[in-house]
This record gives sequence, C-alpha cells and structure tokens, in this order.
Amino acid sequence: MTDITIEELKQKMDNQDDFLLIDVREDWEYQDFNINGKHIPLGSLQGAVDDLDDWMNKEVVVHCKSGGRSAAAQEYLTRQGFTNVRNLLGGMLAWQAKYS
Repeated sequence: MTDITIEELKQKMDNQDDFLLIDVREDWEYQDFNINGKHIPLGSLQGAVDDLDDWMNKEVVVHCKSGGRSAAAQEYLTRQGFTNVRNLLGGMLAWQAKYS
C-alpha cells in the first residue's frame, strides 16, 4: 500500500488522470468542503464495495479529514482485493492549508 501527497493528487486532478477519488468523511464534513470525490462515508464503505468492482485493478485514492479514516478505508479495500489503493497524506486539513 502506498500513500499519495496532496501535491501528487493535485497534479493527477489537473492532468485529468483516470483514478477514483473516494471521500470517506461524514455527510456534514463533505457538505462543508469537498474536492468532488465520490462520497462514501467510512461506515458505509462495506455496503458500497460491490459498486466499485470496476476499480479493483485501477488506482483508487481515499481521503478524509486528516488521514486516519482513509487509512482504515485503504486497508479494508486492499483486503477486499483492490490492488492500488492510495491514502491521501494529511487529508483535507493539508489540502485546505495549501490550496484554499
């Protein structure tokens, strides 16, 4: 499992690279600020994993507020067979500190 920096993610987004961005924060956090990731709160991830089958062997980036919940999501998805799940280091706190 590898992590990704906010700078690497920003470059991927700017380049319109093909990857899935998943925001595992709670609804109120997502509504307060988001970077257009697919919103699947961590507690709902288990029920949503079947809908992500197309991404099993593609790049998936998970993020939360600071990196803890997304690390749990990364571990869970990897255990489910996803081969390239990356956790955003520092989460939205780091993103907002640099890009907002």
